[in-house]
Amino acid sequence: MFKEIFENYHWDQEKASILNKTASDVERVLSKDKLNLDDFKTLISPAALPFLERMAKKSQLQTQKRFGKTIQMYIPLYLSNECQNICTYCAFSLDNKIKRKTLSPAEILHEASIIKSMGYDHILLVTGEANQTVGVPYLRSTLRLLKPFFASISMEVQPLDEADYSELIREGLNTVLVYQETYHRERYKVHHPKGKKSNFDYRLDTPDRLGRAEIHKIGLGTLIGLEDWRTDCFFTALHLQYLERTYWKTKYSVSFPRLRPIQTHHEDQPTAISSVEYMSDKELVQLICAWRLFNENLEISISTREEPAFRDNVIGLGITSLSAGSKTNPGGYSSAPGSLEQFEISDERSANEISQVIRQRGYEPVWKDWDKSYS
Repeated sequence: MFKEIFENYHWDQEKASILNKTASDVERVLSKDKLNLDDFKTLISPAALPFLERMAKKSQLQTQKRFGKTIQMYIPLYLSNECQNICTYCAFSLDNKIKRKTLSPAEILHEASIIKSMGYDHILLVTGEANQTVGVPYLRSTLRLLKPFFASISMEVQPLDEADYSELIREGLNTVLVYQETYHRERYKVHHPKGKKSNFDYRLDTPDRLGRAEIHKIGLGTLIGLEDWRTDCFFTALHLQYLERTYWKTKYSVSFPRLRPIQTHHEDQPTAISSVEYMSDKELVQLICAWRLFNENLEISISTREEPAFRDNVIGLGITSLSAGSKTNPGGYSSAPGSLEQFEISDERSANEISQVIRQRGYEPVWKDWDKSYS
């Protein structure tokens, strides 16, 4: 279990190690072909920022070598905003007094038909964490509804038990995204004070359960802004390395969402939104390049949380997948366009507009899943 490895590391020591990297360390790492975890620390350190142009060029070459000049397109389908957790940064939080909605089978099919008309064949199902409402039976029936229409179905919902994952994989589930949010135990408690999600260890063990269930792909990541992003990303890399060595048949992706503004309906909601300043655009590019140089096979995703100009400029620098035309509220594509979103998106351009931008930059948008199209 990864938890046994994780407990041998100490946050403050790893943070200090990253901050103590020097320019000569960066020079040494950039001359290497195969990087280790300490090299990854070097590339995400402040010392590496002046080397960003060199990192970007090398990252671009490695990405093209492995993935070609292609960008996978995906879109989220929000099934429900019901949630039994309190999370300080999420509009779906239990203590946020909003109108709750869970899509019916007819509404799911309506949303799916609109998504299909946009050209998508790769869909990400998203819910709040409410086992009684959107538990395994609901997810199972949703997979059965959607499997005939999509080549690849991913899921970002509450962590489940291994047996539950095995059942859903048999129903057509291809990928599960499970973000630790932050690997800092104490900070995690601050931002997740109530609900099943407050169990740090159960969430930490989720990729192990997925690996044992033999899921096709696991998506990792942290929410940038809850704690020091560099240290959080080191622990994500540590987690990834363990998983690749333990569950070597499974493929992996990484994402690094930055905190976005949310709507709340009470005055005493603590918020981490001001923390978004912890990572600049330049530092996010640095992180993208560091991930690519560390792991040439890793799929790297960036969502509509980011501004249009930024997303356009990082095409080709290391990312392999983009969302476009996204709605982060249940029914957002058709039946409930005005319902509360989980967070505000920054890039509201349509899928067609994004695909045109991708082509203008010499890349080709891929609408089906990577592994079924290019393996």
